[in-house]
Amino acid sequence: MFNVSDTAYDNFMGRFSVRLGPVFADFAGIETGQRILDVGAGTGALTSELVGRGADVAALDPSPPFVAALRRRLPGVDVQEGPAEELPWPDASFDAALAQLVLTFMRDAPAGIAEMQRVVRPGGVVAACMWDREGMDMLAAINRTMQALHPSRPTAEQLTNFRTREEIEALFGQSVEIELLEVEAGYSGFAELWDSVLDGAGPSGVWAASLDDAQRERAREELRRQVGDPDGAFSLVGRAWAAKVKRA
Repeated sequence: MFNVSDTAYDNFMGRFSVRLGPVFADFAGIETGQRILDVGAGTGALTSELVGRGADVAALDPSPPFVAALRRRLPGVDVQEGPAEELPWPDASFDAALAQLVLTFMRDAPAGIAEMQRVVRPGGVVAACMWDREGMDMLAAINRTMQALHPSRPTAEQLTNFRTREEIEALFGQSVEIELLEVEAGYSGFAELWDSVLDGAGPSGVWAASLDDAQRERAREELRRQVGDPDGAFSLVGRAWAAKVKRA
């Protein structure tokens, strides 16, 4: 679902994740000169923010197109290809390890968090954030559209996890700090939103690609209704649960 071009991902989710990066980095307490790992870096929304803050940054992602984009966009960053559950760095290599919008896509989230804790020095920060299931306007609208077309079938969003405060708190355990982060992104019109869904990124793109022509047209009209039938430019809000702990 992420074997797509960096442009497709940026058009779909990047407009939100770029805005989320600074808010999440503030939450994690990132400072100039720190050594930071970005886990599941995607096309570099958070990575770019960390570099801009003067951090010494390394990044990892399992998607070859995204790794290529990261290396092209940020040639000074140590970019590695691989899963969160197998980080290719020694113990205590970083001051902080961050994962933005990645938890639900890890094969084994507890193992991924354990690996992030392993590579962070004692006293360092491990932080992650994930869109709230109902609080991320764009994904919630797509989810409702899926339900309208397939009322008896669980949607891709319903099958994902770590989309609630309770799930993320349970994943991180005791001494976790939780905060709801909020950003807003705009579209020039409904066509821009619909085209971004058709570009094929993530579970929504897989779903859109599975539709026949008649279903796709019905989905288009239903999604337009779900976002308020906009006439011209409009904005949607994204809310994400962020969690952080300090390594003992």
